[in-house]
Amino acid sequence: QQRKHQEIRAMRSQLKKIEDLGAAMEEALILDNKYTEHSTVGLAQQWDQLDQLGMRMQHNLEQQIQARNTTGVTEEALKEFSMMFKHFDKDKSGRLNHQEFKSCLRSLGYDLPMVEEGEPDPEFEAILDTVDPNRDGHVSLQEYMAFMISRETENVKSSEEIESAFRALSSEGKPYVTKEELYQNLTREQADYCISHMKPYMDGKGRELPSAYDYIEFTRSLFVN
Repeated sequence: QQRKHQEIRAMRSQLKKIEDLGAAMEEALILDNKYTEHSTVGLAQQWDQLDQLGMRMQHNLEQQIQARNTTGVTEEALKEFSMMFKHFDKDKSGRLNHQEFKSCLRSLGYDLPMVEEGEPDPEFEAILDTVDPNRDGHVSLQEYMAFMISRETENVKSSEEIESAFRALSSEGKPYVTKEELYQNLTREQADYCISHMKPYMDGKGRELPSAYDYIEFTRSLFVN
């Protein structure tokens, strides 16, 4: 992106040549050019718009890189967020209306209820309180990415907290928890659920340990999307 933006900037010299030729034609009182429908002013405006677009895209990419480095959100997740936004931004305006935003969230795994038009939708309204508090009707790419990164970071934090709780149950902080430890420390219903959903723990040689369960894989699987 930075290289492409530099290429656009380098082409400014070509536009300067066109502007100089246009000025020379005006001095010679040649005001109509039958060989092109473009004007010098129009080309300059289009170049400015392209340059500004390049700067915005570069700024957005820099923010995403910074987010990846400071929040722990993976590059793959950031790409998925961005791709989904672009998919629902049909008119390429760089923003989504509320319905497009809701469809985008559903595609990313958010379980938002279906409601009839005009009916209250408190769950979605709570999300809009964060991304569109003034209710201007649109969510920009920057607002959307900030929201998704915030949610992903919350998930990572919650995942780590639950993983730490399981580690505390396991004697000596082992990377697995035993059946006995689960039933000693959790309710029967909770222990039954864990045992039915946790995978058997495999040691470094690929051997399955008896009555040992992989709480790390289980915890992280809970927070996918």
